[in-house]
Amino acid sequence: MEEPCVVISGCTRGLGLAMACGFAARGHRVAGFGRNESALAELQASLGPEHHFEAVDICDDAAVKRFAESVLDRFGTPAFVISNAAVINTPAPIWDVPDEAMAHILAVNVKGTVSVMRHFLPALNAAGHGVVVNFSSGWGRSTSPEVAPYCASKWAIEGLSKAVAQEVAAGVAVVALNPGIIDTEMLREAFGESASAYDDADTWAKRAVPRILRLGPADNGASASVD
Repeated sequence: MEEPCVVISGCTRGLGLAMACGFAARGHRVAGFGRNESALAELQASLGPEHHFEAVDICDDAAVKRFAESVLDRFGTPAFVISNAAVINTPAPIWDVPDEAMAHILAVNVKGTVSVMRHFLPALNAAGHGVVVNFSSGWGRSTSPEVAPYCASKWAIEGLSKAVAQEVAAGVAVVALNPGIIDTEMLREAFGESASAYDDADTWAKRAVPRILRLGPADNGASASVD
């Protein structure tokens, strides 16, 4: 019997890619999206035709809607919907962050997460089951200088997730998940070479995938972490 479907945004690199491979290795069908078409084609070829990957810009709500419709039509209601896609600003004090950079961070990290929930939660509510996992950050629960735009977006994810958790049907959960500190391209944008002191994404996924699979209705509204 096939394991239920797991949906992942931002699955072409870093944590998203590691999770896609991790869930697939456990027998789950994975439906994911990102913007890098060649990376998506490589992932599709690697994992096989039982999985589904599309090039989608998370800032395009209509495109996210089309992706959700194709996933629901093919796989039915997913067991997990993971909003992982995110960007970070080049470290700088807020007065040196261009307006375009700030707008892009909010569009990807916050508005993109809303689009994913908007187009998958009605199906989860109708089915009465499923877990939405919105990736937060340690910087969604604390702050550091020169990453204020990223902090703002992740604090928004915490509040957004707790509010939506009060709106969903019984049996459905919305969880904000702090993945911890992982050596990824994005972290290197903020930490530089010191990011190498932390686990890489593949090592992290060995802990994260089982942690996510343990989430259920009792965790609705929680601020969880990958330890």
